[in-house]
Amino acid sequence: MNNVDDLIGRALTDEDRALLARHGEPGYVAQAFGLFRGPMGWAVWVAYIVGVLAFLAGAYAVGQMVATADLLSAVKWGVGAVLLFQLTTMTKGFMGSHMEANRMLRELKRVELQLSLLRADRAGEQGR
Repeated sequence: MNNVDDLIGRALTDEDRALLARHGEPGYVAQAFGLFRGPMGWAVWVAYIVGVLAFLAGAYAVGQMVATADLLSAVKWGVGAVLLFQLTTMTKGFMGSHMEANRMLRELKRVELQLSLLRADRAGEQGR
């Protein structure tokens, strides 16, 4: 894969490289906060809030499980805690999949940008 990237890099002009560098890959934190914007931002907010509430409720359930003396109550609290922590994990997976989808969309836009630059170069060559 790096071999293809090197070939693409050699084919680009300095102006193309500067343009692509401005539209490079943002860091992890910027990508994570970027999930809360855009058309699906509301769904990510809901998933985030549900995940936080499920984690807090799961921590409370673990505390209740440890504090109870009755075995049946401890099992009930434990099962509830496991289910709540699974819900927390599911919301994190939901947000992770959206972050990956955003990465793919960014890469597609970079490819579109490269193609439009190539078309502009070819149109300029044909006009000469």
